[in-house]
Amino acid sequence: MTKIHDLRSAIEHLQTIPGQILETNESIDPDAEITGVYRYVGAAGVVERPTKLGPAMMFNNVAGFPDSRVLIGMLGTRERVGHLLDCPPKDLGRLLNKSVHNRIVPVEAAPEEVKCQEVVYRATDPDFDIRKIIPAPRNTPEDAGPYITMGHCYSNDPITGEHDITIHRLCLQDKDTMTFNSAPGRHLEIFRRKWEAQDKPMPMSVNIGIDPAISVACCFEPPTTPLGLDELSIAGALRNEPVKLTQCLTVDQKCIANAEYVLECEIMPHEVMAENNNDRDDNWAMPEFPGYEGIAHRESAVVKVRAVTTRIHPIMQTVIGCSEEHVNMAGIPTEASIIDICDKAFPGLVTNVYATRSGGGKTMVIMKLDKKRPVDQGRERQAGLLALAAYTELKNVILVDDDIDIFDTDDVLWAMNYRFNAEKDIIRIPATICHPLDPSEKQVYTGYWRDGLACKTIFDCTIPFQLRGDLFHRAKFLEMDPTPYIKGDN
Repeated sequence: MTKIHDLRSAIEHLQTIPGQILETNESIDPDAEITGVYRYVGAAGVVERPTKLGPAMMFNNVAGFPDSRVLIGMLGTRERVGHLLDCPPKDLGRLLNKSVHNRIVPVEAAPEEVKCQEVVYRATDPDFDIRKIIPAPRNTPEDAGPYITMGHCYSNDPITGEHDITIHRLCLQDKDTMTFNSAPGRHLEIFRRKWEAQDKPMPMSVNIGIDPAISVACCFEPPTTPLGLDELSIAGALRNEPVKLTQCLTVDQKCIANAEYVLECEIMPHEVMAENNNDRDDNWAMPEFPGYEGIAHRESAVVKVRAVTTRIHPIMQTVIGCSEEHVNMAGIPTEASIIDICDKAFPGLVTNVYATRSGGGKTMVIMKLDKKRPVDQGRERQAGLLALAAYTELKNVILVDDDIDIFDTDDVLWAMNYRFNAEKDIIRIPATICHPLDPSEKQVYTGYWRDGLACKTIFDCTIPFQLRGDLFHRAKFLEMDPTPYIKGDN
């Protein structure tokens, strides 16, 4: 396998594997056209049909940006994530869980390793305009503006100095201003509030176009990654070497040394701006992971960009918010978190977890369990409760036996049809915190006292231990090697 240390080496590796990446030199407008094309090539997820799984795609001729390219779909299939992390796709959750426990902290890059500052644009330059430097796409014609959707935001706690990195949506508003959106409780939002309490701007680097291992690692959430745990150390474990950082040129913050783009920013204290501030009459923002167009925030934090630094001929990386790429970035760390907490409580009971594409990698998981002894009966439901407790945004858990392929929806639905009785196998937990982006969790729908509350549900589709055997005896076929019989067929 090619040694992957940045986005370009990751691309080179995929180019050696048929069907994993596609390039085009056709001219394309970043204003909704890139995602309009890629929807048919490889977006999948909960993107409006028709769509499908497919290769990543590089657009080499982006209208208005002659020196830049745009890449989409890098993590768009579980198979491709496996190629990029050198791991069988079904084992990715366990790989990430292992990496959480074997972290390698980031280090300072040597001068020759700093690629992200080959080209420098400063806000003090008279013609500085982020909208002309960064080919940030609109995902749909309804979007509030051009969005950075793969901006890995890196900042620190002003009191402890601890760092955190996470992905937030950033809308380009004018020549040096963006809006920043973060849900309450997110770590960078906690940092921002601390900076604001001191009446100081929060220094932040936005890193675009980086090693895919970082993109996956930075999507972990509590309790697996508590406040102050730098997810770059998990990425270091995935690569078995530390992530390399360097000092920003205009703000007191670190950035990823081999990023394609770095935006050196400050989030301003006590300043807010409407997200849809770009002369639009509607109230839409951009597509979010449930598949709906997100609502624009009326009071978004204001980000001032002090400089943009890039590699020569940089690659702008982007993602469709409701695509399979988002599922993999959000879902695989979710799987790792659930495996971790269940292994601690019931070693060996949960053999695998899949955060489904239909749940956007966030709201639904399928858990595979191996009940070995009579005492394990009932523990499968406790494991489901642990999953719901560990991951707040999780809404639905489906429990299946170890003979079910959790990555095959038909096999899971077979278990639901023939190993499940709704009268006794549904466990409901009403009025619990889930995800406010789900419209079925709005107060007007649920009747609860606020948005973001829902009924969490466990669907126990496992065979009761005492009823195994004759009653639930699945047909077993002779193990055969079909190769000699199909060699040269057709």
